[in-house]
Amino acid sequence: MSPGCHPPASAGSSSAPSESPPHQYLLTRRLERAAALLRVTDWPVADVCFAGGADSVESFMASFGRVFGRSPTAYRRLWPPAARFVRIPRCMAMAYARPQNRTFREDLGAAGSQGSFR
Repeated sequence: MSPGCHPPASAGSSSAPSESPPHQYLLTRRLERAAALLRVTDWPVADVCFAGGADSVESFMASFGRVFGRSPTAYRRLWPPAARFVRIPRCMAMAYARPQNRTFREDLGAAGSQGSFR
């Protein structure tokens, strides 16, 4: 930022290491984050798109193809499956991801003491 300027007045100058405009720098960081997510997760491309900060899947795919030279799914195919990066047994990961179903009087504190199982 230039000395004596408010941030909007100096928006054209960037403090980014590559000296690219701020919008381009942010887009590049978002695409790099999305590429990392494609490498280490098995999330659908739409989820990676929004987790990376894109506004729409179409613009994400166009920008990704322009920067990386291939579609997100083709990029993902270049890397080993995400399951190889799991450092815990698969059965434990599945148990952790299982939804917590509390619909059959397991949470009596919220429903009150309407009865007992004794």
